[in-house]
Amino acid sequence: MLFSLFVFLVIIIILSFLLPKAKRNGKNILPPGPLKLPFKGNFHQFDSVNPHTYFLKLSKKYGKIFSLKFCSTPVVVISSAKLAKEVMKTQDLTFCSRPSTLCQKKFSYNGQDIASSPYNDNWKELRKICVTHLFSKVQYFVPIREDKPVSRMIKEISQQAVTSRTTNLSSILISLTTTIICRVAFGIRYDEETRERRNFNELLKVTEEMLVSFFVSDFFPLFGWIDNLSKKINILEKNFKDLDEFYEGLIEQHLSPPRPHSMEKGDIIDLLLQLKKDKSTPIDLTLDNIKAIIMNMLVGGTNTSAATIIWAMTSLIANPNAMKKVQEEIRESVGKKSIVSEDDVQNLPYFKAVIKETFRLYPPAPLLVPRETMRNSVLEGYEIKAKSIIYVNAWAIARDPEIWENPEKFIPERFLNSDFQGQNFELIPFGAGRRGCPAMTVGVATVELVLSNLLYAFDWELPCGMKREDIDTHVLPGLTMHKKKPLCLVPRNYL
Repeated sequence: MLFSLFVFLVIIIILSFLLPKAKRNGKNILPPGPLKLPFKGNFHQFDSVNPHTYFLKLSKKYGKIFSLKFCSTPVVVISSAKLAKEVMKTQDLTFCSRPSTLCQKKFSYNGQDIASSPYNDNWKELRKICVTHLFSKVQYFVPIREDKPVSRMIKEISQQAVTSRTTNLSSILISLTTTIICRVAFGIRYDEETRERRNFNELLKVTEEMLVSFFVSDFFPLFGWIDNLSKKINILEKNFKDLDEFYEGLIEQHLSPPRPHSMEKGDIIDLLLQLKKDKSTPIDLTLDNIKAIIMNMLVGGTNTSAATIIWAMTSLIANPNAMKKVQEEIRESVGKKSIVSEDDVQNLPYFKAVIKETFRLYPPAPLLVPRETMRNSVLEGYEIKAKSIIYVNAWAIARDPEIWENPEKFIPERFLNSDFQGQNFELIPFGAGRRGCPAMTVGVATVELVLSNLLYAFDWELPCGMKREDIDTHVLPGLTMHKKKPLCLVPRNYL
């Protein structure tokens, strides 16, 4: 009895000490959130497979802004358009840095890239260079995008349509978009299945696995030896060594004439090397800068476009009225041609609405890229400490019933008079503000070109015995929200 009374008094004393601190000027120190354990915080509760859906469940319990703790690192998750605007526009400068992790530091050559580097003067100049000289040149890369890769895809699917074979669209589209990005960025022709192509695919797969892996040293620095013991450091070092050799080979081929006959001219590496040679930029570009930007293109460009097209086709095959409407628009506008061009796409409002609705339901990166606060700040009345990790749940915002009517349904019509380029914070598949994706226009152009040709050249059916209710929409874990099961459809030649 005395012991119970003692424990009760201790709890009262602790609470009387903490509560005044927790309420200063009527503000809570942190947003509400689940109970945090000593040392581990909430890390034991974290769902690394589907974090966006896990965060949505927590937001329904604790509100549109809530807090967690990953070991000693404070984490804040926001799930409203209003708060997204506050983070990405109103207080963008406060929330625009990036958390530093072992893997990101390694792959970015210690912060020499655009996507994962901390906010500083060097990053600002590097981003300005890329936006001005690389990603603004969408039209510059039209001939590469419209060249053989799309025609080859149409021919391959057409041959399968003749025999009514089921087509694995997921496999074809990942291969195609990888080919397009590799030709635009690196000048490499990966049109056919070769040993080099297989090695490249395996290298990319391991890189993505590393980027979503848990390293003990990121959260428990004193226990970093566990990463060595588990061999994860060895895997990371080997993967980085392979990547670096890949970059070195690309740069060497671009610098040493005669370059291979199969290599495109005028790709992004060519542009970067020319800028380095001319020394016409505010900062001197280094080879590490160029390698780190190549990494961004590899990770950010090769799979996101394919995932978006796959989700668009998944949504359309499940909604035959939308499929019929978008195909009629494309075919009436384009007429009889062998291929839909990028110019043709500009006059297709419903088709563009289909893409926007796909981005809403299936954003390529549902949590965007995490941000880190640069200083103490106040958000929705709560005090957010410096060095806090900020997650913007773009997936949850795009399905918020307070914003969207029938949020779970695929309704392209809702976007016939709307935009998604980082100004309307109800839809932010590419982020916004200083950390918005600078290559958005390049990615969208690839999606538009490939998807329009799939819808123009073929009619699509479900495999025999499959119903629309059977269509699977589960996702794989990873940086990009990929469909878990491959999308397999039966094509019919239109022309």
